[in-house]
Amino acid sequence: MNLPNRLKLFFLLFPVFLFAQMEEFRLLPDFYDSTSFMKINILDTKYIQLKTKKGKTISELSDLAYCNNILYAISDRGNLYHFNIKMDKKIRDLKLLQSFSLRDGEGEKLRGTERDSEGLAVYGDKLLISFERNQRVALYSKNGIELKKMKLNKKLRDKSRYIEANKGLEAVTYNDKYGLITIPEEILKGVKKKKYHTLYAKKKVWRFKADGDITSIEFIDKNTLLILLRKYRFMGNRFTSLVRVHLDRCNKKRVCQSELLAKFDSFRGWHIDNFEGLCKVDKNRYLMISDDNGSFFQKTLLVLFEIID
Repeated sequence: MNLPNRLKLFFLLFPVFLFAQMEEFRLLPDFYDSTSFMKINILDTKYIQLKTKKGKTISELSDLAYCNNILYAISDRGNLYHFNIKMDKKIRDLKLLQSFSLRDGEGEKLRGTERDSEGLAVYGDKLLISFERNQRVALYSKNGIELKKMKLNKKLRDKSRYIEANKGLEAVTYNDKYGLITIPEEILKGVKKKKYHTLYAKKKVWRFKADGDITSIEFIDKNTLLILLRKYRFMGNRFTSLVRVHLDRCNKKRVCQSELLAKFDSFRGWHIDNFEGLCKVDKNRYLMISDDNGSFFQKTLLVLFEIID
């Protein structure tokens, strides 16, 4: 190939290199020949590499929310992103629309431990964000300005009860029937039955049995939650679990009926990363995202799946 032809080829391919954001990724074990596993059908997995309009790498994404064809994402560095996403049975396209730094009510950019945003949920035309350090849930505008702090269950207001500062309010969700529900990553100190996680609304609690640390919660329907849990070690075994919890099927001790929908275990060949975010995008379809921890050795994986029972 002569030089002019090589130059033509380069300029034809350059836009692809410039705007390529997603690569196919195999989440399932290499020996597995089906996309269905337990009660989950994995429709698509993409390895995403994104940058802001200023060229900064988008990483450490910790949760997702979806509304009116816009995918919202937060990072644990206090950044809020708006994406245009195109999906059917595959993730077809993902483009950044806007990015914001989270700011307090005076417009000051959140810094240090104040900015450790972990949970995200749609609340009308606004967003609820939960924070792991300096544990709190706040109502935000969609351009990242704090509007007010939300009142939490009294058991969550005592900061000495958290296992450690970095094990705070990892997840948040909302619906009209139950209101705001949030949950710590790990069970609070002083809880006698350590095998149960506790979901906290303003004046009510619900318990469910599950293994792992909480990373995200999302309503499936009016009375049912989908819970994302994980155990993640860079070296050694890691797993991601999806658990369904029925808030309207609880005993007198507030322990609710729950069921394991899927458990993806690295020891069983699953190519998983540090999954932390979850959102519902259609009647029975969900997105799940991993936090790459800003590490060269980890990936931001975006998974589209459905519940099949």
